[in-house]
Amino acid sequence: MDLWAYHHKVEIAFSRPGKPTDNAFVESFNGTLRDECLNAHWFTSLTDAKEQIEQWRVEYNESRPHRALGEVSPAEYVRQLGLQAQLTDQQNAED
Repeated sequence: MDLWAYHHKVEIAFSRPGKPTDNAFVESFNGTLRDECLNAHWFTSLTDAKEQIEQWRVEYNESRPHRALGEVSPAEYVRQLGLQAQLTDQQNAED
């Protein structure tokens, strides 16, 4: 991983031991993934695990509302940001 990160100019930053608040949003996501997907299914194979996790990921990103995003899904939030960016670009072009 270090070699890949070096070649792609990615800085790897680790949380301090015993300090989950250093990376709270990732810790929250990991807990949600574990509670709602990993602990909720008995996977019969690696293929089954991949399929179940992918189904969960799609639902999580495409249709599930998120409180931090104003009760819209991440996909809808990105769509709204894109529309706002287009409006801003149009307004800037008109000025």
